Amino acid sequence: MNVIRGEIVRLRATRLPLWSALIALACGGGMTLLLTLTGPQNAQPPMPDIDTPEGVGFVLGIGTVLLFVPALIGTIAITSEYRHRTIGTTFLVVPRRGRVLTAKLAVYAVLGLVYGAVFGLSALLALIVASWTRGVPLGVNPADLMPALIQLGLAAAVYMLLGVGIGALARSPLVAVGIVLGYFMFAEYILMLIPGVNAIYPLLPGGATASLTRFDFLADAIASQTTLTPAPMVSPALGASILVAYAAAAATLAVVIPLRRDLA
Repeated sequence: MNVIRGEIVRLRATRLPLWSALIALACGGGMTLLLTLTGPQNAQPPMPDIDTPEGVGFVLGIGTVLLFVPALIGTIAITSEYRHRTIGTTFLVVPRRGRVLTAKLAVYAVLGLVYGAVFGLSALLALIVASWTRGVPLGVNPADLMPALIQLGLAAAVYMLLGVGIGALARSPLVAVGIVLGYFMFAEYILMLIPGVNAIYPLLPGGATASLTRFDFLADAIASQTTLTPAPMVSPALGASILVAYAAAAATLAVVIPLRRDLA
């Protein structure tokens, strides 16, 4: 607990929590407001407007595309410690590296939950404001959207842990950021375009998130533009389990591998 408290103090001494909240506000509230004001019916392919449950689901679900952002935050946060050698001082104060890294994972998991909460609540508020501005009633009671927003929040925490795990393994900011951006912005979508290989999409982080949030718009959009058959999504419970497994694997690797590795 002393190590965790030390990590909290260290984190509060930086601007990372503030920047994380502002980024979550922009990605959640800003994107939702823009998308709702322009109208889902103007998307390609067109989607139902927000006066239908499908339209509301599309507006909120598109936020899953930006879940790589908390992964980037976690990656940059942990690699900056290796870059500036501040993690070496921490290891000198607390020689048990496993304890230090576990404390970091716990603190960044909470930061991911905070990011997800700000993201989800700002998206809901933006949806209500845009609905009132356009004079279009929402097709869903706002209270009924809370489970979906909680799912987004938990997914954001998982992605934050994935980013921390990648950062702890790569240590180099450029390499770690390249891995995160390269995978979540390119690799998964390329895999969705390869016949046969696209069947594993539901087992990947993006596909598991789509299954958890029941947002299969991207897979269907790619299938509509090609001759591919979209891979069937798994159940939300299984999607959540897959995400937790990825987070657990990243956390385990982030703790075990650096134990005997030189900091230089």
